[in-house]
Amino acid sequence: MFPASCGDYYVPPVDLWGLSQMRYANGQHGSCIVFRRNMAANAYIGGGLSQDDFAAAAMDLLTFGQTYIQVFRNYLGKPVRIRHVPGLNMRVMTENRGYRMLRSSVDGADVDFPENEILMLKEYDTSQQIYGVPDWLGGMQSALLNQEATLFRRKYYINGAHLGYILYTSAADIDEEYEEAFKKMVRDGKGGGNFKTAYVNLPGAGKEGIQIIPIGDISQKDEFLNIKNVSANDVREAHRVPPVLMGIVPTGTSSLGDPVKVEKTYIKTEVKSICKKFMALNAELPPALQLKFYFPDDKEDSGE
Repeated sequence: MFPASCGDYYVPPVDLWGLSQMRYANGQHGSCIVFRRNMAANAYIGGGLSQDDFAAAAMDLLTFGQTYIQVFRNYLGKPVRIRHVPGLNMRVMTENRGYRMLRSSVDGADVDFPENEILMLKEYDTSQQIYGVPDWLGGMQSALLNQEATLFRRKYYINGAHLGYILYTSAADIDEEYEEAFKKMVRDGKGGGNFKTAYVNLPGAGKEGIQIIPIGDISQKDEFLNIKNVSANDVREAHRVPPVLMGIVPTGTSSLGDPVKVEKTYIKTEVKSICKKFMALNAELPPALQLKFYFPDDKEDSGE
């Protein structure tokens, strides 16, 4: 199955701008991406990419599921320099399998690269093989739910009147000007937000002259803490980041556990996997440009 084409290039299966903005959706998701990037960058000890370039390339791989490395060649076609190319606007061409960097009208014309000038790393996607997709995609809805819960609670506090209610009166002889003034006072007595307050006067409709009828009880029905905790756990599980390495006491326990042992296992199972994707580039590069990594207790996979 191929992604849809847009003229000369294929359209990514997941909107890259949306994936980029997901980094800021909630604290757990963005923090997990940065944590995984930092762990991989700590293992990188040198090669054709600068430390900053490697960190940026790793960030693209973890954010978009793909990253791009530009290869500069001499007149004999031999690689002499490499650099990371920001992946947000990179597209795969439909005809010659080259690449295009989309540019806005302000920046100028699009930039095309021949196939041998770009090395693309990607997470394998079973539904198409043109682009990669991030490995955390299954946790996206939990990250968005966590964000929505936070925004909902912020509106609750900003609103001023907090939970919406109906202010009900049944006075038959209420003065019309006083009623309008009362409505204005209720309407202006809250901040902006989604929690509406209404005033209703129904002459002779009941025994009590004034009643406040709550619309709901946020403390019982919102379950803010449960939503935040469950969705945060889902996000961390989607990234496979152990809570102990983020300074979080795992649910149902009273201690962090042994972070040193967890870190060693995490490096073997996760960090090495990310770095080996970059080590695959070495087959296309001369020794001077090959990427090298250091893994404690496992020098044979260091790329040296």
